[in-house]
Amino acid sequence: MRADLCYLDATKLASLIGEKRLSPLEVVRAHLERISSVNPQINAVVTVMADEALEAARAAESAVMRGGVLGSLHGVPFTIKDSLDSAGVRTVRGSRLFFGNVPDHDATAVARFRTAGAIPIAKTNVPEFSYWTETDNLAFGRTLNPWNPDRTPGGSSGGEAAAIAAGLSPIGLGSDVAISIRGPAHYCGIVGLKATHGRIPFTGHWPDVLRRYWHVGPMARSVQDVAMALSVLAGPDGRDGYAAAAASVGAGDAPASGKAIRVGSMAEAGFGPVDPEVAATVAAAALALGDLGCKTEPVRLASLEECDWNVLSATLFFAEAAPYFRKIVGDRVAELHPVMRRVLSRPEASLRDYVAAQREVERLRSEFAAYFERYDALLCPVVPIPAPPHDLDEYIVAGTSVPARHVVRATVPFNLAGLPALSVPFGWSEDGLPIGVQLVGKWFDELTILRLGALLESASEVRNRRPGCQRSADR
Repeated sequence: MRADLCYLDATKLASLIGEKRLSPLEVVRAHLERISSVNPQINAVVTVMADEALEAARAAESAVMRGGVLGSLHGVPFTIKDSLDSAGVRTVRGSRLFFGNVPDHDATAVARFRTAGAIPIAKTNVPEFSYWTETDNLAFGRTLNPWNPDRTPGGSSGGEAAAIAAGLSPIGLGSDVAISIRGPAHYCGIVGLKATHGRIPFTGHWPDVLRRYWHVGPMARSVQDVAMALSVLAGPDGRDGYAAAAASVGAGDAPASGKAIRVGSMAEAGFGPVDPEVAATVAAAALALGDLGCKTEPVRLASLEECDWNVLSATLFFAEAAPYFRKIVGDRVAELHPVMRRVLSRPEASLRDYVAAQREVERLRSEFAAYFERYDALLCPVVPIPAPPHDLDEYIVAGTSVPARHVVRATVPFNLAGLPALSVPFGWSEDGLPIGVQLVGKWFDELTILRLGALLESASEVRNRRPGCQRSADR
């Protein structure tokens, strides 16, 4: 097995394929062999598309040899979170209720990757209905963090993050309603982008509820790869009513070239208790950006300090999702994972509480609008802790006991506001777990946070390490 191929960036693979220095067949075979070797250790992949992938690789190789125009991902394998439809391939959604679900059409994001020449090789694990911060279900079982199997890779794109970190895939598609791209990216030491809401169509993703907060987005091992993927994925598809922005991902209101980017930094003040190692990583990232020419300074945002968005988002999410799921589940509650049973057993929020929560979201958006008049980006934690052990109801963070859902405290505000946010690995815990930082930009200015992410990536040594399953698989 060419294990070295399995840790090349997607953009590098595409370049080598286009130059006829690598064969698409060789690349796809290497990743399929890696899945066979490593996936039993981490359970990130739930459906392998080997025959289809090899057939597509042969076609991709023929196109290279003919000398035709190639897409930006030509011949590059990719994985798909198992909440996104894939034509003719089962999409189980982490639930026994959907074992027989085989979509007729690709989700828009999947179709756009295919159009760019990418080759789908596998579907990745999710919590049931993509509705929890850990990836575990009764259909396929639990996904393990490739850095430490006793730790979670997060959720709901936990299978996708674990697969990319472990070299099973160079790039993939995830989705995010509160934490689900950025949290797993932080836990697994990869890059994850939640673009501005509506930048990438949501068409073909399930569940089809809370659409105004859900985002589909790319996950990879480099900022360059997610930036390239955004250019492939962005733009309306005529079916998602929220996807109304132009396809072009240009500078927009981004700072002019040569002008110092203004970055506000915050850690503990706006997100409740934060692990000291995470806070120190954010501080180190702020110093690095300052050294690289950015204007950085500590900031405070009243809306983040005065409201626990973990609690408020639960009011909104459970109020809308629980009735939707109850209708889907019907009399099959006994087949559900315990987490989903708890979701369905929650008392519904009152109309008064629901409307009050909506008002708070509007206040949050207004404060962010004012913030981005003064700054170009916000630097903050992704998750208040490094990857925790599996299946805990509460965590101890900086000496304080918090509920498990506290992990969304630093990510969910940006879903509610629809702002673009990028998770970039930048440090390590004493236990050898990756720690990411989060860069948040103004609406439709992904370019600035991608620039900042690339700067941090250049100042970091995170990408030079490989998880434990890499070493065991190569012995």
